[in-house]
Amino acid sequence: MSKGFSISCERNQHPILEQLTEWFKDRQQVLEIGSGTGQHAVFFAKHLSHLNWQTSDMQENHPSINAWLAEAELPNVSAPVVFHVGKNDWPAVDADAVFTANTTHIMQKHDAKLMMQTIGKHLKRGGIFCQYGPMNIDGEYTSEGNRQFDQHLAESGCGGIRDIAELKEWAENMQLVAQINMPANNFLLVWKVI
Repeated sequence: MSKGFSISCERNQHPILEQLTEWFKDRQQVLEIGSGTGQHAVFFAKHLSHLNWQTSDMQENHPSINAWLAEAELPNVSAPVVFHVGKNDWPAVDADAVFTANTTHIMQKHDAKLMMQTIGKHLKRGGIFCQYGPMNIDGEYTSEGNRQFDQHLAESGCGGIRDIAELKEWAENMQLVAQINMPANNFLLVWKVI
């Protein structure tokens, strides 16, 4: 079994859970975009037992996600579906919520834009999208650490940290209803489909 581990997932899962407990309290089905190692899915599904949690990611990340799911044996989290924004169709999941963490700055700019547009198109009206990660505000980094991290992202071929204003422009059919400061210079953005 190739069970991956992310130290950042371990560090941020409790603060994120605190917010998801509020924003997903009346939700039923969550689609997680970019489930990565699978740690978040298991942790959140365990603590938010009223939710059905659908994992998704590129095929190469499925072994780790499946390993975490097999160990946890939770009834409310589903094996990953293949979903790579811009390459695969929207998953056949009747979701009323979407969650993604630390994906937007990894994606190329056009894929990040497409993700925002696609969620607004496919998530049902009134649906909630919670988006976690580092963000810029009005063209400025929120910390020196984020500036250095963005430089590292560029050198690694990633798209880089996006500006919240930019995400708002791309968020078709969605309204930003909360911008929550999180530990380690991150944000949780909460969008609602209108």
